[in-house]
Amino acid sequence: MIPPHQGDAGRSSGPRRAAIFDLDGTLLDTLEDIASAMDFALQRHGLPPRSLDEYRQFIGEGVRNLVRRAVGASGGQGELEAEVMTAYRRRYEERMAVATRPYPGVNELLEGLRARGVPAAVLSNKPDDATRALVERFFPGQVAVARGERPSAPRKPDPTSALEVARALGVAPAGCLFAGDTRVDMETANRAEMFAVGVLWGFRSREELEASGARALVAAPEEILRLRWGGSDA
Repeated sequence: MIPPHQGDAGRSSGPRRAAIFDLDGTLLDTLEDIASAMDFALQRHGLPPRSLDEYRQFIGEGVRNLVRRAVGASGGQGELEAEVMTAYRRRYEERMAVATRPYPGVNELLEGLRARGVPAAVLSNKPDDATRALVERFFPGQVAVARGERPSAPRKPDPTSALEVARALGVAPAGCLFAGDTRVDMETANRAEMFAVGVLWGFRSREELEASGARALVAAPEEILRLRWGGSDA
C-alpha cells in the first residue's frame, strides 16, 4: 500500500478528496471463493451447501453473520457455528484467490483516481488480515489505507472506521466518496456524512442501494471518475 497522508483531516495541505471502497462485490469478485470455502466447511460438518444466489445475500456484514446465515436453521447455533467458522477461515485463508479477480475496469479506476491526486482506501467487513492480503495481492501501490473487521472497532454500518480512514487520508468526511454494493455500505456512507455511491455490478440490487440512501449509482467503474463530490470534479 502507498503511504497515507499524515496530516489532520481538513488541512489545506492535504488532498481535498478521497475515495473509500468496499472490497467484496465492489473492487473484487470474491463470491466463488467465499462460497467454495463455506461449502467446504458446511459439508465437513454434515450440513448442505448453499447456492451462489444465497451467498450474495449472506455476504457483507462480517464473517460471523456469514457463518450464521450459512448454517441457518439446519444447523443450529453455538458450538457448531464456532466449528464451521474455524473450518471456513482456515480453508478461505488457503484458497482466497483461486477464482477471485478485480472487476473489469477497477484497476483503471484506481489509476485514474491516483492520476487526479485522489487517494483510494478500502474499508471492508471482511476480517482485517484477509482484507489486507487481498489488497496487497491485487492492488499493490494503488490503495493508501486498507482496513477490515477488527476487534478494536465496530463493523460497518457503524461510521467509526470510515471516519478513521478519512483521518488517516487527511480528508474531511465531506470530501470522501464511499462506494459499495450493499445496504450496509450506503448506511455507512450516510452515517459518516460521505458521498454514497452504489455500484451495480456487485452482489445486491439497484433497489436495495436506492432504498438505502445511495446518492449516485454507477454501472461501470469508470463512471466514478465522472462523478462530482466534495465540491469539485473527480
